[in-house]
Amino acid sequence: MSYCILETGSKQYRVSTGDTLEIERLAVEAGQPVTFDRVLLVNNDGKVTIGTPVVAGATVEADVVKHVRGEKKLTFKMKRRKGYHKTIGHRQELTIVKVKSINA
Repeated sequence: MSYCILETGSKQYRVSTGDTLEIERLAVEAGQPVTFDRVLLVNNDGKVTIGTPVVAGATVEADVVKHVRGEKKLTFKMKRRKGYHKTIGHRQELTIVKVKSINA
């Protein structure tokens, strides 16, 4: 089984062909292909290639499935004995992609 580790949105993901990922929002329309060239490691059926910092010539082809917003994260701030408390919500903008192929 071959897999690779790619970096996008300052996060690293271990992907194989056919995987579906939720990643940081990309400026690509739904249904369009996207290419990731920040591939840090490639395991091709036991033959491991580690990049310095990226593997030269390695890319990951994927299709953008849709754009979604993540679940709401709540943050509560409070200063004791001051009457100050504040609730802040945040929903992350995400893109769902399906990996087509790994080119090493």
